[in-house]
Amino acid sequence: MSEVTGTERPPLGVRLMHALGKEPDWLAMTAEELVTLRDAVNRKRESRLARVISGFPDRGATIQWQEMALPGRGLRVRVYRPSPGRGGEGGDRTGLPLVLHVHGGGFVGTAVQSDWVNSHLAARLPAVVVSVEHRLLDPETPLSAAVDDGWDVLRQVVRHAAQWGIDPARAAVFGESTGAMVTALAAIRARESGLPLRAQVLVNPAVDLTSTGFEYASISRHAHSPTLTVTQMRLFQRLAVPPGTDPRAVSPLYADDLSGLAPALVMVPTIDPVADHGRCYAERLRAAGTPARLTEYPGATHAFLSMPGVVPHAKAARAEIVEFLRGALAG
Repeated sequence: MSEVTGTERPPLGVRLMHALGKEPDWLAMTAEELVTLRDAVNRKRESRLARVISGFPDRGATIQWQEMALPGRGLRVRVYRPSPGRGGEGGDRTGLPLVLHVHGGGFVGTAVQSDWVNSHLAARLPAVVVSVEHRLLDPETPLSAAVDDGWDVLRQVVRHAAQWGIDPARAAVFGESTGAMVTALAAIRARESGLPLRAQVLVNPAVDLTSTGFEYASISRHAHSPTLTVTQMRLFQRLAVPPGTDPRAVSPLYADDLSGLAPALVMVPTIDPVADHGRCYAERLRAAGTPARLTEYPGATHAFLSMPGVVPHAKAARAEIVEFLRGALAG
């Protein structure tokens, strides 16, 4: 495990945001209070003012919501495509790679918070990026719902590749935090079902929802980090795996077989309670023979990729993701 010095401090912008905010009493929150908080947080994340923190989209990409009909439900996805050139040429490009993205947050969050990185991927790879507005956790909605949402969207887009203008043989998955858990599980399902994936990108992944998930050194070292606390994680676990649910089913770290998966890029900010989750998962992938690149960002905090306005490390991470996916999705 990599050691983090006691003098390591979050970026100034993150510290200021943390000082100005007030953390709710997560564990005492009722279902109604959770929904109210979720709505308020997501309205802020969708506002233009939030772009100062979450970053401004790349002008080389178009962004639109699209409704999808999935088995037994409908779901929105946020679709990013390369912008047409001057005169409109190129606006109907086909055969592009697919990047299936899942945002983080667990019981809060929206695809909009990832516009900065996803629009850049669409413009610079270029590719079609489909970000899943998955069901969020609450007392009636466990994590398995979000896992199904991610997998069903991936499967349907690949199945209807011509309609989406993508090459089904050049697909990758990309997730952040809870979304990284969803995409890691999607990569396992893809192998089992014969759906070809070229790559998986897992950013500050939370991949262990068993009781051991709270026993890592990074959990105690960063229990009160400014962008994720152990108290939030306790609420997340309680909602994600209700009593009677096997937490290993939504814990990729405990998958029986991690061999034969798409090559992985695992990105770990060091000021993060779940930093050791990512480190351990990269180790398990390698032990199983799946190529895995582990990159650590010293001084970065959990969810750093969604906060380029206050975490300078986000730009370097974005560049690394582009480089990794460009190589994986070539040809």
